[in-house]
Amino acid sequence: MSFPVPTERNLYVGLMSGTSADGVDAALVDFTAPAQPRLLAARTSPWPHDLRERLVALGQDDKALTLDEIGELDVRIASGFAAAVGALLSGAGVDAPRVAAIGSHGQTLRHRPLGRAGDGTHPFTLQLGDPSLLAERTGIAVVADFRRRDVAAGGHGAPLLPALHAALLADPHEDRAVLNLGGIANLTLLPSSAGGGPVRGFDTGPANALMDAWCQRHTGQRFDRGGAFAAGGEVDAALLQRLLDEPFFATPPPRSTGRDQFNLRWLEARLAGDESPADVQATLLELTVHTVADALQAVQPATTRVIACGGGVHNPVLMRTLASALGGCRLESTAAHGLDPDFVEAMGFAWLAWRTAHGLAGNLPAVTGAAGPRVLGGIYPA
Repeated sequence: MSFPVPTERNLYVGLMSGTSADGVDAALVDFTAPAQPRLLAARTSPWPHDLRERLVALGQDDKALTLDEIGELDVRIASGFAAAVGALLSGAGVDAPRVAAIGSHGQTLRHRPLGRAGDGTHPFTLQLGDPSLLAERTGIAVVADFRRRDVAAGGHGAPLLPALHAALLADPHEDRAVLNLGGIANLTLLPSSAGGGPVRGFDTGPANALMDAWCQRHTGQRFDRGGAFAAGGEVDAALLQRLLDEPFFATPPPRSTGRDQFNLRWLEARLAGDESPADVQATLLELTVHTVADALQAVQPATTRVIACGGGVHNPVLMRTLASALGGCRLESTAAHGLDPDFVEAMGFAWLAWRTAHGLAGNLPAVTGAAGPRVLGGIYPA
């Protein structure tokens, strides 16, 4: 019997559908030179409207799902993943047999690494997108379910990409940070050689997930294009303080979170009720900026460069406000380093699949809090 992943092949596909559930990001990555993986092709395939609405709603409330509903979602999400892979490979002119494996993050349904009660009892993380169906539909081996092994080892299962950030974006001469502005914002801290500390990473709090949800409720638009909605309001200092009183923001790393914590129910519980929608949007943007800047100052104050990726990079109001809050620290996109900011995460799950296929650990215990390095995910043969 041959090994489940043909390691003599150098092409891998990474799939990511994040907290914002905007669509499936798919990246085709060449690992001929493993230390310098190359992005060959990438595309985003939108979810069907009804499925996206369902995924977003699931992140906004604790409504119970039947086993049948979970099973159906698992299959529908995997079908979407398979279609995204097909579209990616067709557009790139690459046949499926040339691809060694697909690294599939899955769609997070719940992420509770400290357990439902927050006391460390029965920690879990759950991502949907049946990897068996994905392997069957594509004819390509699949590596999936990355986060649960780290959680089983006592970690948060997130963030998982700081090791990739370190490999591609660290510099021995300056303290850097990589900032992912996805649905949730997270930081990877990359100290210089002089600093000598370990690579660290953690979630700082909400980013696009809350802003998108509030924008869609009040404008009908899925996101705040150009930051115009936020720019039309003013920061409500009293509301901002109520939001900042959330205990999560005072929790030391390692820490991780998701839409199941930061959602519209969380926001509504802190509204006085007389705020204008635009002012709330401006305050949510300021919340993201404030929590990122505060976390960076607290954990790596000597940072001289912040390299940003994720959808928030395209919000000029967010980026300007963040640049101002960071003071003398330079803020730039990963594009300045040859990495498409929209597909860094998808590349990351191709990278994690490559590491699993070669028996290499994918987590950083200093980041996640796991008991040690672990080979992540399960392999589902083609």
